[in-house]
Amino acid sequence: MADVLPLVEARLRSALGEPDARASVTFLGTDRIEVLRFTEGDIVRYATLGMSAQPMSDPASMLADPVAGPRAELVLSVRTGVADTDKVLRPLAVLAASPQVEGVIVAPGASLDVGDPLWPGAPFTSVLVAEPGGLVEDLELDAPLDPVRFLPLLPMTPNEAAFKRVHGAQALQERWLTGGTDLRDPVRRSVALD
Repeated sequence: MADVLPLVEARLRSALGEPDARASVTFLGTDRIEVLRFTEGDIVRYATLGMSAQPMSDPASMLADPVAGPRAELVLSVRTGVADTDKVLRPLAVLAASPQVEGVIVAPGASLDVGDPLWPGAPFTSVLVAEPGGLVEDLELDAPLDPVRFLPLLPMTPNEAAFKRVHGAQALQERWLTGGTDLRDPVRRSVALD
């Protein structure tokens, strides 16, 4: 079985350019997760590398399939120079390790919560997983492997996360759109939810 991570890194580089920093985190009982930082103008993007090494498996399954199953990496985009967003590296690695640690499948529409601010002073402790394909195209792998999807993360305030739990991801995204919310603003306030 070919190692998919070099292919994933090549796809990230072709879509986002050369990373200007990288860090790695290893959690007990998991594979290493790296976070690469790409800076373009006033936008910095953080992309995980390592989550896609193993397919995600259904938590109800007795045995994890070592080949079949969805694969993904996470991508977070924020504006630079407003907050110390580089501290998001560990929380991102925690989220990327969640399929291995908690046996969850990370998919569009899901909420992921780290329980603490994503970076110092951040008004966000959770993210909404958005639809892939816009920034980084899916990486097709040889059959029978599923493609690697690059899932954008949209930071949510606690009020937005509560609204999403009640009304769903689509309703929250419509509020953001209607409110003209800058989802890349690392210090933005919650969108109006009433």
